[in-house]
Amino acid sequence: MTGPTDLPLPEPARAPRPVTATTAAAGGPQPAPSVPSAPLTVAVVGGGQLARMMAPAAAELGVSLRVLVEDPASSAAQVATDAPVGTAGDEAAIRDLVAPSDGRPAASVLTFEHEHVPNALLRDLGDHGVPVRPGPDALVQAQDKIVMRRRLSALGAPCPRWAALPADPAAARTALAEFLAAAPDGTAVVKTSRGGYDGKGVRVVSAPDDVADWFDTVVAGGPELLVEEKVPFVRELAALVARRPSGEVRTWPVVESIQRDGVCAEVIAPAPGLDPETDARAREIAVSVAEGLNVTGVLAVELFETRGADGRPEIWVNELAMRPHNSGHWTIDGAVTSQFDQHLRAVLDLPLGDTSARAPWTVMANVLGSRLEALTDALPEVLARFGEARVNLYGKGIRPGRKLGHVNVSGDDLDEVRRRALAAAALLRGDTVPSETVPAPTTHQEHA
Repeated sequence: MTGPTDLPLPEPARAPRPVTATTAAAGGPQPAPSVPSAPLTVAVVGGGQLARMMAPAAAELGVSLRVLVEDPASSAAQVATDAPVGTAGDEAAIRDLVAPSDGRPAASVLTFEHEHVPNALLRDLGDHGVPVRPGPDALVQAQDKIVMRRRLSALGAPCPRWAALPADPAAARTALAEFLAAAPDGTAVVKTSRGGYDGKGVRVVSAPDDVADWFDTVVAGGPELLVEEKVPFVRELAALVARRPSGEVRTWPVVESIQRDGVCAEVIAPAPGLDPETDARAREIAVSVAEGLNVTGVLAVELFETRGADGRPEIWVNELAMRPHNSGHWTIDGAVTSQFDQHLRAVLDLPLGDTSARAPWTVMANVLGSRLEALTDALPEVLARFGEARVNLYGKGIRPGRKLGHVNVSGDDLDEVRRRALAAAALLRGDTVPSETVPAPTTHQEHA
């Protein structure tokens, strides 16, 4: 399998040549005037909050960030000084992002904040010497769930029982009915192979009629469908790994992610009560997937934790994301090296940073929708009551359920850390939080 290692890599760093003192009177040679090196420039496709959060990390590293944004008012455009407007499907816009026609320096590397980029274009760019990271052969695994499942199965990664459904509606009905008949509780999960995220494109079904409209959509040219076993999980975990083209890998502590309506609402780092053997196994799976798919940059491996017949923990791969991920936002404040800093290092093939946690516990609470006219209206109360909270707002327009920002809180006492993170996020949603109120714990849900 080809991939990003086929593309030209940055030259190894060279030690500067020492300049010896010479005098004109002695008639010795004078040092040649230094020629400034071209700046490192990372081109990013996508103008959402992930690209926005790359900007501070890029600034700290002295790296220029050039972001292709969908709208001049998008989240990333508000903070990136170089933010041309264009869509991910616009070939001319992506080519100009990499090699601007106005004379700006060419990008050192092309990377992404989402997976919805034409694979054929990325392959062509790579064939013409543009470092594309992750490369198209890796990225397709995050674009198409059927491709992903086939490849993960070939790599020996633990996956739920699954099957691709035929395009023909009658054949799909038969295949789904047979799959359901073999399910212990008569239910399964049907997914669209492309385009689904945050609970979209996913249905729990007990009969073929539950997705009859999707069968019609496939015939009309929509994405293919797959069916998966509905995993009776105890909780959801996420293992984050970074890998650079030269092969160095680093993993962060495995975290627990808690969903509401199919959207990540909380992340607890590290996952409470996770035994060392399961933690090591989750990290091992993440590294093997990153290496097996030749991923460069940050890879998030979403996992289900279940209990085997002997009561011992087992883990199964749910989804992949080849970019910084919601489950890694805690690293901005809770780890020595954030996922955004690490992603830039990785795609530029720079040495990776320390992934150790800075505190025993960090909780990330997402702000999902708000009743406020502006989230900043809540800042006086949030910052006064929760001075240790690290608030990160994305500059988005408010609508129900939308990811508008997150809050990170770190500390020694998990219950208190979680209480304060959830309360701070609640205030940003416009909720009233009495001083002594402890938010009710969120119950774990089955299959997102």
